[in-house]
Amino acid sequence: MAIFDYSGFDKAGARVSGQIDADSETHARQQLKGQGLLLKSVKPHQRKDNSSLFRSGTIGLADIEFLTAELSVLLDSGLKIDKGIELLKNSSKSVALSGVLEKISKEMRSGKQLSQALAQFSDVFDPLYINLVSIGEATGKLADVFKELAKDLAFRRELQQKVSQALTYPMVILTVCIASVFFIFNYVVPNMASLFAGRSDLPVYTSLLLGAAEWVQNYQLYLLIAVIALGFSIAAMRKDPAFQRAWQRLALRLPVIATAVILVERIRFNSGLAMMLKADVAIDNALELASGNIRNLQIRQEVIIAINKIKRGEMLSAALRQTRLYPDFFASLLAVGEESGELGRIFNEIAQRSQREFSSWVTRMTSLLEPLLIIVMGGLVGGVVVIMMLSITSVSDTGF
Repeated sequence: MAIFDYSGFDKAGARVSGQIDADSETHARQQLKGQGLLLKSVKPHQRKDNSSLFRSGTIGLADIEFLTAELSVLLDSGLKIDKGIELLKNSSKSVALSGVLEKISKEMRSGKQLSQALAQFSDVFDPLYINLVSIGEATGKLADVFKELAKDLAFRRELQQKVSQALTYPMVILTVCIASVFFIFNYVVPNMASLFAGRSDLPVYTSLLLGAAEWVQNYQLYLLIAVIALGFSIAAMRKDPAFQRAWQRLALRLPVIATAVILVERIRFNSGLAMMLKADVAIDNALELASGNIRNLQIRQEVIIAINKIKRGEMLSAALRQTRLYPDFFASLLAVGEESGELGRIFNEIAQRSQREFSSWVTRMTSLLEPLLIIVMGGLVGGVVVIMMLSITSVSDTGF
């Protein structure tokens, strides 16, 4: 079977277009004419090039959120999951997502369940996502599962956008600062260097300024190459498990960064638990599945130790209190949830409180970062300008 793109007109004269599976172009035309369509064109489906400069071949968080939210709406409307996948495959603007949905649709047509098809794309869908879909299929609550997953993904995407937008202005300031310094060292300082030619009694700051400008002019190309090489090296090392472990250990020792890491992992763990308990997953299974959602290996190990203690009969609140994810206040909430039998609601409450706290942390950090970068820019550019003025003044005084 092959896929063919078609366009034409229906019986009412309205334009129609889409895709159809057929053995050949002739077979495709026969099927479409049987539907009463007046065909304009039928041709084999050509996959778009993912290597375009302005198009990414990867699937991002926005694509997963779109897929999840749309599937929730379609299932709520009574559409079957295979039809929903087929519809989204044809309507998605993401080439990469359309390709994945095409493979998922093919797997489902061969008799596999959606969760089994998703499991083949573990680099796109995390284990928690796949397990929740599997639970939704088993309980008949797939629409509810997608609705909860869509809410969680929407928050993560909103937070991602907030961080990105908040960092845009500081990055612009930093770029302008660096560009200004290079402009001064490449054009302004060389033009005024003739004022100091042949003088041996130059002030120390003038000599340092001229030396810095000369160094930048001679080595700026190598500096640029070194920065690019460093960027590629860091990008490559990020995939190395040893580097990841070292960075995760360091992140937990840095006061400001550690707060953010713990908040993010608390959100991941508790939101996953809340969704699974809402889907009627047993608490022991829910804890194990949610622990896989924690990315920091040290925190994950702490949680796994706590889960083993819970399996041996220790109280859930007492065991989780020993991890960094649950300070005394949240551990007290868990104790109340154990007594009342409302653990799902408590986990959801902890996740929401942590989300609000993390949003506040991002706002505070970005608010502090902007004036800090302005001070740095003012110090660098202003310092160079002041040294230039002092140097000119000293020369003028000497000459006079």
